[in-house]
Parts: sequence; C-alpha cells; structure tokens
Amino acid sequence: MNPLTDITLNHYLALSGILFMIGMAGVMIRRSILVVYMCLELMLNAANLALVAFNRFSPVAREFDGQIMVFFIITVAAAEVAVGLALIVALYRLRQTTNMGDLNSLKF
Repeated sequence: MNPLTDITLNHYLALSGILFMIGMAGVMIRRSILVVYMCLELMLNAANLALVAFNRFSPVAREFDGQIMVFFIITVAAAEVAVGLALIVALYRLRQTTNMGDLNSLKF
C-alpha cells in the first residue's frame, strides 16, 4: 500500500470541498453575471463529485445509486443552463451590461 497512490473517500471529499469553496468565493466576489453563473455550476459539479464518491466507497449502497442521482442532477442542470442563459441574454439586451452592480433593481 503506497500512500501516494491510494485514493480514498477523504481525497474525493477534500477535492469536492475545495471546488465548492472556489465556486462560493466566485459567487460572492465576482461582479460579472456570467462568471457568477459559471461558479454556480462549479458548485453543482462539486456536489455531484461528492455523491459519486459516496456511492463508490459505500458498502451498503447499491451498484449505481449515486450515478443515477448524478444523472438526474445533470439533467436538471441542463435545464437550468438553458433558462439561466436565456435570462442573462434578456438582461443584457435590456440593460446592455453583465455587471451585477448595474442590475440591482428589476424595475423598468
């Protein structure tokens, strides 16, 4: 057993946590609505990684439980991308900016 080549559940969860924190920092710090949207997707993929890792290392989970959950999450994420990008395009056409500071009110 080489500790440098054995990847455990803790490694996957640490990577998932780091990705989630990077996404959260991007949502809180960035001002461009497109970058915020990409950071939200990064957070969603970090949760997917954790689900697959838990399924892989769980002794009581059935064979594909985690993968099936991730499949449904990716399906919902695809719908979210379509709606989210449509909203971003509509906001850009209305306000001519993607800066979140300029989009503080939704009044016309």
